[in-house]
Amino acid sequence: MTEKQLQKQREKEEKAAAKLRQEIERTEAMMSYERRFSDREYICGIDEVGRGPLAGPVVACAVILPKDGQILYLNDSKKLSEKKRNMLFDVIIEKAVSVGIGIIPPARIDEINILQATYEAMREAIGRLAVRPDILLNDAVTIPDVPIAQVPIIGGDGKSVSIAAASIVAKVTRDRMMVEYAEKFPGYAFEKNKGYGTAAHIEGLKKYGPCEIHRRTFIGHFVDI
Repeated sequence: MTEKQLQKQREKEEKAAAKLRQEIERTEAMMSYERRFSDREYICGIDEVGRGPLAGPVVACAVILPKDGQILYLNDSKKLSEKKRNMLFDVIIEKAVSVGIGIIPPARIDEINILQATYEAMREAIGRLAVRPDILLNDAVTIPDVPIAQVPIIGGDGKSVSIAAASIVAKVTRDRMMVEYAEKFPGYAFEKNKGYGTAAHIEGLKKYGPCEIHRRTFIGHFVDI
């Protein structure tokens, strides 16, 4: 290797090291809430995905991360690429103390409204944990009828590693469900829009009418039901 090539290699390694240091610092900053409640054994992050789509379930996730481990690159799932989310999903599932997922289907959303369905999904996610949390770090909301201390954090999926982890698992879980639904209910481009009201989705809705995973209370502006 020539001296010039060696210099380029060193510069590349230095840039990579600098990026890693920045990521470690960013992750440390996102652990401020976890440090604040470090006297609690099981700190649980909670988030949901799917409140806005015209079709599909709302999915919530509860994640308890290990205190002695650090997972880099956790962030609000919307700020991550699909590839990065899928990679982190596997890491979270492998390393978490426990993961609980709650899924509320469209018919139930129509029955009780999306806010109550979101709360129900969150309670279901908590109930599916292998251990009982000592405190809940929630993205923005306070969940009714949960006898555990709660800390609602506005924009929590970008401020807490626990909530970010829950955000990622919830989104990957729901996205994979919608890709499967796309095979069962073709014509709505669910594999691309994940149930949100894109032009292609609305075009399919008008052409084929609603399928069984459409939320009837959400689609009245587009089709007669």
